[in-house]
Amino acid sequence: MNLSTIHPPRFAYFSKLVDLIRLYSRKRRARVTTLTTMAGEQNTQENQSKQQIPLITPYQLGPFRLSHRVVLAPLTRQRSYNCMPQPHAILYYSQRSSPGGLLIAEATGVSDSAQGYPNTPGIWTEEQVEAWKPIVNGVHKKGGVFFCQIWHTGRASHVDYQPNRQTPVSSSDRKISAKIMRANGKDFVDFSPPRALKTEEIPQIVNDFRLAARNAINAGFDGVEIHGAHGYLVDQFMKDSVNNRTDQYGGTLENRCRFPLEVVEAVADEIGADRVGIRLSPFAGYLESSDSNPEALGVYMAEALNKYSILYAHFVEPRMVTVGESVATNKSLLPMRKAFKGAFLVAGGYGRDDGNEAITSGKADLVVYGRHFLANPDLPRRFELNAPLNKYDRDTFYIPDPVVGYTDYPFLE
Repeated sequence: MNLSTIHPPRFAYFSKLVDLIRLYSRKRRARVTTLTTMAGEQNTQENQSKQQIPLITPYQLGPFRLSHRVVLAPLTRQRSYNCMPQPHAILYYSQRSSPGGLLIAEATGVSDSAQGYPNTPGIWTEEQVEAWKPIVNGVHKKGGVFFCQIWHTGRASHVDYQPNRQTPVSSSDRKISAKIMRANGKDFVDFSPPRALKTEEIPQIVNDFRLAARNAINAGFDGVEIHGAHGYLVDQFMKDSVNNRTDQYGGTLENRCRFPLEVVEAVADEIGADRVGIRLSPFAGYLESSDSNPEALGVYMAEALNKYSILYAHFVEPRMVTVGESVATNKSLLPMRKAFKGAFLVAGGYGRDDGNEAITSGKADLVVYGRHFLANPDLPRRFELNAPLNKYDRDTFYIPDPVVGYTDYPFLE
């Protein structure tokens, strides 16, 4: 018997084993290549998907590198007891902070005569500056950029809010016919009749804005936004339904815009133009403050602001004529967009889809969100994932509770 036919030489076993190993290796390499290709394609798809979300693209806002274009609107929340920023605001703002995200703080009074609502913050005293510091630090720890909106309510006030119950001031003595909540936060009464500021008093108001801007920087804010919208003092000078002055601050469009531009110049000179923005609502009629030619007003201000090279202009959409209501209109912010040379921010009833469209079409550089950001502290992330949004509760917008409707809105899992 030939034993070799029963027990093949060992090299034959070894040769077959090598062949099997080679075959396995080829198949494994092919599988790894396939998996790697699939993973690469998946990563590419994810990156492309992210790149295709205009709101979640970076933007260079002057000296600030933003990672996305979803901005927190300045939202009055009435939780700053006795005009003093409170510790619970640390959590509220830090919840809505993200690396490279822009937040604009709630409207903050420039003086003790600037108030018109209960429990709104101020920034005219050293104690208020110190109270703001941990709030600002909370935003910065999360990598956010934080601007402070500064305002004077003007005639949108009541003697209850004024030092020594003095008469509120405005561009004229024209009174708002609606009701205002008293300082007790419960009762509603008529707005107090205002008095027109004397010409020689106006520089003091301008100086109040300048000092408030300085205080904001001392508190750690990255910049300030001048509130020139929605029927408050700056707006009361611009709008011809309110301003009936006969001095250099009234009459012509140029004269009516003189006070707002003096405020801009003073604030920019104090803290630097690259730290200054302004909010404007030429089309709105909030607090009975409207203009007979809002487009001309908006374009004039957009062009005039270029002289001061401020960081941004924040315009409210024409569809937002009254508080919380969007109306159909063929009017547009495009002429203002074309006229202004700095960053252009838009606000007013935006969602994810039209926010993306605003960026894609070039209508805006950044989109400002109020109610949706209030109810969704992780709004940029939800927009990125196209995740469902929490519903906001209007009944808790302006209550003094430090948690309910303030810091208790849930994040995504």
